[in-house]
Amino acid sequence: MQKTVRFLDTTLRDGEQTPGVSFHLNEKVEFAKALEALGVDMIEAGFAGSSQGDFQAVSAISAAVNTGVCSLARCVESDIRASWDALKNAAKPRIHVFIATSPVHRAAKLNMSREQVLEAAIRGVRLARSLCADVQFSCEDATRTELDFLYQVYRAVVAEGATTLNIPDTVGYSSVKEYGELIADIQRNVVGDREDIILSAHCHNDLGLATATTLEAIRNGARQVECTVNGLGERAGNAPLEEILMNLRTRKDIYGLEDNLQPKGIYRISRLAAGISGIEVQPNKPVVGANAFAHQSGVHQHGVLKDRATYEIMKPEELGIPQGGLMLGKLSGRHALREHATELGIHLTEHELNRAFEKFKELADRKKDITERDVMAILREQMHGSLGQYRMHSFQIFSGNRMTSTATVSLNNGGDIVTRADCGDGPVEACFHAVDQITGMPCSLESYQLRAVTEGEDALGEVTVRVRHENTVMLGKGVSTDIIEASCLAYLNAVNRLLEMQAEHTPKA
Repeated sequence: MQKTVRFLDTTLRDGEQTPGVSFHLNEKVEFAKALEALGVDMIEAGFAGSSQGDFQAVSAISAAVNTGVCSLARCVESDIRASWDALKNAAKPRIHVFIATSPVHRAAKLNMSREQVLEAAIRGVRLARSLCADVQFSCEDATRTELDFLYQVYRAVVAEGATTLNIPDTVGYSSVKEYGELIADIQRNVVGDREDIILSAHCHNDLGLATATTLEAIRNGARQVECTVNGLGERAGNAPLEEILMNLRTRKDIYGLEDNLQPKGIYRISRLAAGISGIEVQPNKPVVGANAFAHQSGVHQHGVLKDRATYEIMKPEELGIPQGGLMLGKLSGRHALREHATELGIHLTEHELNRAFEKFKELADRKKDITERDVMAILREQMHGSLGQYRMHSFQIFSGNRMTSTATVSLNNGGDIVTRADCGDGPVEACFHAVDQITGMPCSLESYQLRAVTEGEDALGEVTVRVRHENTVMLGKGVSTDIIEASCLAYLNAVNRLLEMQAEHTPKA
């Protein structure tokens, strides 16, 4: 049996299905390059047949990296051909074909019999294999599918040339022991002695078991794991890449398997995922959370000072976690900022670098010390703020406890400065209303969160908003030492992403 576990990262496909998350094309390419640097074996770049935006993303990523790239496709001819058209310039292309197989999906979603599902699976894999040498197949909702039917479908697609069989726990339904036994059963009854067939685990976290079920799958013969950075994904998310990796590395005595990843890139790519998704890493998140290596108890602190192994089973430096606080100073130049951005996996254009450097110098004039988190916040703001149709030009507010708040906002729309004024219940709402007038995209505010990026009175403020337009919810982020400006930038970021989603996710003709 294979002694190396392959990592398929689906942050750009399944991770983008996180409610309120939408990645810009440039962000997807940058993230794919970071995944390649991390050593990921296969990048699931999107669902090429679903929209023009996804097709462009799969195509652009295929041309940008040398690692494996795959596109998801239903057992539908148009999906499969779109996937191949998008993948044909990839160094290592893979078409990932799927169809739902569980009774509830067959009846409620597909309105198909077992025989019809089987026929569709065979046709889909046969077509994919005629186009691409590397074909992966998934039985969606495998863990709620009858075992005999599961065997039948997987055997049939292997006969048609599928060499990677994915067994998704699509709704996080399976218990740990149950999922491990399922992997072992498929290994015995479908794969047998064939070394060229790889079983893949794809686990969701609805019951908080995604990491555990994935690891149990590995123990029972799975040699590919499908993960997302920071556990992004639909509902409660997917199995987190960083947790799977560090379990394999830390407990090699149990798993005894190799992998192709570079753990020093974990911290960088975790922060990059947080930046482009707008979903912050919770402080107590295993491996990459801010508290993962923090020791509050006096007993723990004493032990760590004597020997870090007393309470740390991983070394932060092995994950690329910076140990110093002060990264750049007031006299640091443009080159130093670019180098630091590159270290964090952020590749800026000359225009973006100039804007980020302006922000950095402005902040350096206001703050005594500039920390790693300050710099990351500036770079994140550049990543978000430089994208989209509208850019902030200026704003002015009139507000007080005995007057109606009024905001005048000017936005740059492709070089044209458009100005509108409006009122609201406070200066933030007034700014949002003025933005609505300019963009013609009125949104309702569902949530608003403000946090200080660093400590002190001069700290940068980071605002995260969740806004709704019709049936779509979108996250937005903004950063500034001025809270009103940060709020306006966050709202504008969300609106720009909504406009972009409308354009990019229009179904292909």
